[in-house]
Amino acid sequence: MTPTLKEEKKLWKQGYKVVVGLDEAGRGALAGPVVAAAVAMAKLKMKNEKLKTIFKNIKDSKQLTPKQREEFYKLIAVNPHIKWGIGRVSEKIIDKINIKNAAELAMERAVKNLKMKNGKLKIGYLIVDGNQLANRKLKTMNHKLIVRADEKVFSCAAASILAKVTRDKIMRQYHKKYPLYGLDKHKGYATAKHLKALRKYKSCAIHRQSFRPVCSC
Repeated sequence: MTPTLKEEKKLWKQGYKVVVGLDEAGRGALAGPVVAAAVAMAKLKMKNEKLKTIFKNIKDSKQLTPKQREEFYKLIAVNPHIKWGIGRVSEKIIDKINIKNAAELAMERAVKNLKMKNGKLKIGYLIVDGNQLANRKLKTMNHKLIVRADEKVFSCAAASILAKVTRDKIMRQYHKKYPLYGLDKHKGYATAKHLKALRKYKSCAIHRQSFRPVCSC
């Protein structure tokens, strides 16, 4: 399945000039933050065919190799028709408010970051990957929930790539501080190597203590 601009086009036709896709990375990890990205698609003045050519093989970040994600990250970051923001919520906040609320808080912060970086940007509509939304601030905005939006909607696919690449970079940095766990390889997810390290060395400061594999070690 290739993400398209179908949903964005629908909303543009309804008069929403700026449509923002939201997605997150790190929800299922045992360590580190959850990171979200907000990608704003303004109604395109160029031909959509040009955008299709540039992003011909774009997909949900989970369906891309690390190298492909890095390449798309660079394309998204410099494209004049795309504005974006990043939100991050730490493992300590995740333990306090649970991962679902933390992921939505990261999305809220990504939207705030997007606005802060683009002062005149007026967001018309949000497209959120998922089927439930509890965050009050996001719910006050015009929004639409789409299951697996990162596989279907261009702006959400782009958001998934930005969030994933950003989080992977954070985890590689954490690896330098906590080298015993192999964070540079699995990025905090529950791989056999990570679980083995947890049993041997116990958890460190960036592990999510509310997650069963961590608190049971």
